[in-house]
Amino acid sequence: MKRVYLFKEGSKEMGALLGNKGAQLCEMSRIGIPVPPGFVITTQACRDYFKVGKIDDELRREVKEALKDIERRTGKKFGGVKSPLLVSVRSGAPVSMPGMMDTILDLGLNDEIVEEMAKKDEWFAFDTYRRFLYMFGSIVLGVGEDKFDRILEKKKEEENVEMDQELSVDALKEVVNEYKKLYTPPPPEEQLFMAVEAVFKSWNNERAINYRRINNLPDDLGTGVVIETMVFGNMGDDSLSGVAFTRDPSTGEKKLYGEFIINGQGEDIVSGKRTPLPIEELEKIFPDIYKGLCEIAEKLERHYKDMQDMEFTVEKGKLYMLQTRTGKRTANASIKIAVDMVKEGIIRKEEAIKRVDANSLQQLLHKQIKGNHVKPIAKGLPASPGAATGKICFSADKASEIGDEERIILVREETTPDDIHGVVKAQGVLTARGGITSHAAVVSRGLGIPCVAGCESLKINEKEGFMEVNKLILREGYTITIDGTTGNVLLGEIELIDAKFTDELKILLEWADEFRKLKVYANADLPEDAEKAIYFGAEGIGLCRTEHMFLGRRLPIVRKMILEEDKREEALNELLEMQKEDFINLFKVMNGRPIIIRLLDAPLHEFLPRYEEMIEKKLKNGLTEEENKIFEKLNELREANPMLGFRGVRLAILQPEIYRMQARAIIEAAFSAIEDGYEVKPNIEIPVVSDANEISTVKKHIIEEIEKVFQEKGNKIDYKIGAMIELPRACLTADEIAEEVDFISFGTNDLTQTTFGYSRDDAGKEFLEEYVERKILPDDPFSIIDERGVGELMKIAVKKAREIKGNKIEIGICGEHAGEPKSIKFCNKIGMDNVSCSPYRVAIARLASAQAVLEN
Repeated sequence: MKRVYLFKEGSKEMGALLGNKGAQLCEMSRIGIPVPPGFVITTQACRDYFKVGKIDDELRREVKEALKDIERRTGKKFGGVKSPLLVSVRSGAPVSMPGMMDTILDLGLNDEIVEEMAKKDEWFAFDTYRRFLYMFGSIVLGVGEDKFDRILEKKKEEENVEMDQELSVDALKEVVNEYKKLYTPPPPEEQLFMAVEAVFKSWNNERAINYRRINNLPDDLGTGVVIETMVFGNMGDDSLSGVAFTRDPSTGEKKLYGEFIINGQGEDIVSGKRTPLPIEELEKIFPDIYKGLCEIAEKLERHYKDMQDMEFTVEKGKLYMLQTRTGKRTANASIKIAVDMVKEGIIRKEEAIKRVDANSLQQLLHKQIKGNHVKPIAKGLPASPGAATGKICFSADKASEIGDEERIILVREETTPDDIHGVVKAQGVLTARGGITSHAAVVSRGLGIPCVAGCESLKINEKEGFMEVNKLILREGYTITIDGTTGNVLLGEIELIDAKFTDELKILLEWADEFRKLKVYANADLPEDAEKAIYFGAEGIGLCRTEHMFLGRRLPIVRKMILEEDKREEALNELLEMQKEDFINLFKVMNGRPIIIRLLDAPLHEFLPRYEEMIEKKLKNGLTEEENKIFEKLNELREANPMLGFRGVRLAILQPEIYRMQARAIIEAAFSAIEDGYEVKPNIEIPVVSDANEISTVKKHIIEEIEKVFQEKGNKIDYKIGAMIELPRACLTADEIAEEVDFISFGTNDLTQTTFGYSRDDAGKEFLEEYVERKILPDDPFSIIDERGVGELMKIAVKKAREIKGNKIEIGICGEHAGEPKSIKFCNKIGMDNVSCSPYRVAIARLASAQAVLEN
């Protein structure tokens, strides 16, 4: 099997075998771009090396043969004294892993060769030799970089210079002599194979392993090794090295963007040892070289049909390209480049849609920290994207009071449904406990505010009004900044950049809408959420959670309903008027767009104080008569496993008056909105169903109450009744459920919990991260749909429901997964009709839905 390819033998399609860097060098060489001669050792050779632990004789033979070809093409001899061939040995994996593996430059030198080179240019010869000794010694032999650095810095101090290139020839000779005391360089051929082996080994260095883990890349790809003729940017003032992008990677603007250094090698730019000049200066200093670089940039961009990241060197006035790859870019630039390239005729709309990472859109739709130079004081989990600055506030009640006048960050051990009135007034939420699917995280994402959860270094003393963070004491009222995109917590007020819905993003999403099949709805409980959803392009509300409407200032009325039997009807009537007003406002905002309103889902004890708090209070100070009444009810309602307890449809079967009240409020609100000239499409959803008989039982009450309203109004309106599918049994009996309903919507957060038998909050805190890291699970199933288990149940449910009602039954999904691109693509694949996500993820869902169609 061939394991060494000359540049002229490869192409861009061979990235898996040659690595990305090697494949693109082959491609540039093939299309006439000036590339120094070279060859590539394949990724298969790397994998073979790890199997046997050495470079085998056949590979050595292939490398030597390829080296002879370079010698013929350059007229130079590797290891030769008179006209020495020097090479670079660089890593090149099939996927981009910038800076993670090793590179050795200027390879092939020894004392005799350097002395001969010095006859032509003494400074260049010894500058190149000291560079080689440094890189080979530190990378291949493991000599500490600090040892080389100390020698070089001492010499610069002695000569009173700041830059390496300001050293005299005598100083460079002394540096070389000091370096050679650290080790003796082996002969050139041995250098070459030692360097190849070092690059192979760097595939499994710690930083490369971590990079692959963070970016979810496989460990068995291996790296290619690129061996290329050295061209020198350090041969004087007519030589230079640089890096350039064909467009601005921050903004996407169509202009050459980059930097260069005169009389230096590319490593000087990467290492930060020298301050480079902006690429615009190249046009002033070397206009012909700048023109040539622009022409190559245009040719490469047209050829690859994407923005390129290029490395180049000029040796004695001649331009060479050392690398090209698809350039990394910000989300904003990605969108602008994709849209502009369609307008320029380089790519089609379909390619533009596929090219933009749907997840990256969240960077554009939330405030972000300007720059990244501030060191965090703590780090938690990035639970809801965006950044916010505000004063520390430990109490939800206080946050609710002052949140309209002051910017605050609500800081809690963890949040509960009781805290919602404070959460909605906060700029952001920071918790010491909980994961990315905790209450704080889910609510924050729904509201579109940043959240950092599970920041375990926080020690909160709410009673005394301070928190301790890594030995730093911060009192309530101190200003902090949180970044829910990274999980960082920062001290003080940090400058933020406003979110932008750019013209290019609007155009891209309009194109996406032309191709997607899934409707995109939003989860919204409040009119302002609904307005935001429409702004981002939502076609309806796929989940309105009515239990959220029972919190805040309405909590006393809800508690009256729970605690006082004789005042229950009075409380329900009060809630009816409030709910009716809620729904009128939503109907008016949505005006003709469908709204799925989920009837009360939460267990009643969630509207009472926490049991643990009441116990603590009872033991410390005793309870008042009113508090005793609450405590007795808490004991009565307390459950071993509330998530699987007395809630949703189960509560409605035994206490139908709650759902009757809600059904009446929805239909009366619909009539009111119609009277004011609005169009309404009410959809009533029954949660936590596991059997069709539950639905039929509750439906009777709902329909009876609605018919009463119709009689009172002397008119009728259209409405639909549906069910939320969030239990495995509901999936398996979806055909029977479909007989009873007009639509179904998967609640995949709870479906994941009940399928795996995991508690969402506890699993995220205790073991899920380990499961993913050890590859027991491919992904966190609460973030990305588990297709093999949860997804299989969904497929069964869709199939069974369609068998009964075909396309007449609308099938959707609401919650976290509905805004996650991989999960959206799965929903498209199994033939669902809609996805419903946070308003702030609607744009992501629109793009991902189109990508799902185009990828198939």
